[in-house]
Amino acid sequence: MGHETTHLTRRTGGVLDEPGIFAPVVAPSAPRSFCTDCGVSRTDQPKRCASACQFIRPDYEGLETKVHGRARDPERADELHFGPYRSMLRARLTQPSDGAQWTGIATRIGERLLAGGHVDAVLTVAPDPEDRWRPVPVIVTKPEAMAHCRGMRMGYAPLLALLEPARAAGYRRLAVIGIPCQVYALRALEEELGLERLYVVGTPCSDNTTTENFHAFLARLDDAPETINYLEFRPDYRVEIRHDDGRKRTIPFLNLPISDLPRDFFPLTCRTCVDYTNVLSDVTVGYMGGEGQQWLLVRNARGQGLVDLLGDELQTEAPGDKGKRKPAVAGFIANTERAAGGLPVRRMPNWVRPIVSWLQPRIGPRGVEFARARVEMKAAETVLHLRHAAPRRLKHMVPAHVWKLVARYGIEKDGPADK
Repeated sequence: MGHETTHLTRRTGGVLDEPGIFAPVVAPSAPRSFCTDCGVSRTDQPKRCASACQFIRPDYEGLETKVHGRARDPERADELHFGPYRSMLRARLTQPSDGAQWTGIATRIGERLLAGGHVDAVLTVAPDPEDRWRPVPVIVTKPEAMAHCRGMRMGYAPLLALLEPARAAGYRRLAVIGIPCQVYALRALEEELGLERLYVVGTPCSDNTTTENFHAFLARLDDAPETINYLEFRPDYRVEIRHDDGRKRTIPFLNLPISDLPRDFFPLTCRTCVDYTNVLSDVTVGYMGGEGQQWLLVRNARGQGLVDLLGDELQTEAPGDKGKRKPAVAGFIANTERAAGGLPVRRMPNWVRPIVSWLQPRIGPRGVEFARARVEMKAAETVLHLRHAAPRRLKHMVPAHVWKLVARYGIEKDGPADK
């Protein structure tokens, strides 16, 4: 291959060596500010970060037009929030995959692409053999090996560093399953990669952190954090935790120790990311608008083809849309303004928490309205944190559609801090 490779070993299940999945050794990352280590800085041409990074001078409108044939249409329902799409669905697999975060749609798409000979390889992440939560970028060439990539990981994964070893191996038809910062850079570099075919399955992303920080978070949630094998922020305003012995429990969002986390728990990059919904993917597979199921945004013809691969195995319906987001977003903005200014986040009185926790899933935003709320929260968070920590970046990092989203909350472009 021209690169040293090591087979991925699995800690769970006792499997020590699996055919069809390997983790190439990649170069160290180059020093960068505002970096999520997408992997471009680890390639043979690290200077491409200047044109590929979403945190420098992003061009969402241009790349949306290049990938989808058009940019988002503010007159079309929800495209200002979610980007261009052809259809929006609530979906689930009829037979959920064991170990999947939800039912396993993204993983199953990868399996179908490999089994049908549509691609030579899938680039994605799998768990580190020594730490189930640490993501390891892998190249998958056999459909059955996709099973080892199921579930959520937490941490930084230089996925795009695998483009060079994949090309050295002769792979010209690729699928990539990635988060927004990885997908933006991939699309920015797509034309120069010389690929015959590229499919992109995107997962939404809000806030990432180091794997070490995530372990510290788990330790705040449970007395036996080492036995937690599943964690999910659900759209019913609760976090679900599962343990190796089969125990399950849920924690209301309001009872999470978020205000106790150190200020740098989430890096400034994640607090200023404007692409929660992975707008440059062919299909976005997430949960925000799913109300307990998965939420699909089919963005273009390639994305429709990926969904079609699942056939009758995929059950779909129109997503729900309930509640009002404005009070929730306004409250989030008030807390974010304090946090961005270095003030402590206001804590809700303990006696109020059970009441609000009961009310949220009943009268709060749900379904697509929940997704709109999260996108507006991220948009406001981006502007507020940039104004405080890196005001010179506002002009180049914040696209026009974000300013439109935050204007309804009184956050205007060219405020005093932007001069």
